[in-house]
Amino acid sequence: MHQGNHRDHEGAKKLFELVKDIKVAMMTTADADGKLYSRPMWSQDTDENGDIWFFTKLHSPKTAEISKDNQVNLAYSDPSSQTYVSIAGKAEIVTDQALVDDKWSESMKTWFPNGKDDPEVALIRIHPEKGEYWDSPNATALHIYGYVKAALTGESPKTETKKVDLV
Repeated sequence: MHQGNHRDHEGAKKLFELVKDIKVAMMTTADADGKLYSRPMWSQDTDENGDIWFFTKLHSPKTAEISKDNQVNLAYSDPSSQTYVSIAGKAEIVTDQALVDDKWSESMKTWFPNGKDDPEVALIRIHPEKGEYWDSPNATALHIYGYVKAALTGESPKTETKKVDLV
């Protein structure tokens, strides 16, 4: 499944820069009937290839859904900075203990009280394929400026929006 470094594609650097400090992503998967389900997931760092990692329980509805349809979407939101990012990609369940050990942090005990050696601990690797971001500079100043500009000129402030192809 691994297809090289998708951080090198145009726009990818900014996209990954925007999500690096947002710790929770909403991960959306599809069930066997095609119904979409989203749940908050604690993001691990992206790796050198731009793959995004999450811890999960090996036997869970989301891993069953990924096993049947590995297309997922990640939605990141930081309203305080007016940053919004959507990443679509392919998910893979990873049970490699060396990778679990490498990515483990003590804070993961919140969800896995038996520690990293629990056989239910697994990883989800997301290989991003497409992304889109909406980025507005300084939300409060922009809002005040935008209000005044709209009142005086009838024009709304500009938000940077970009679609990014990651494959």
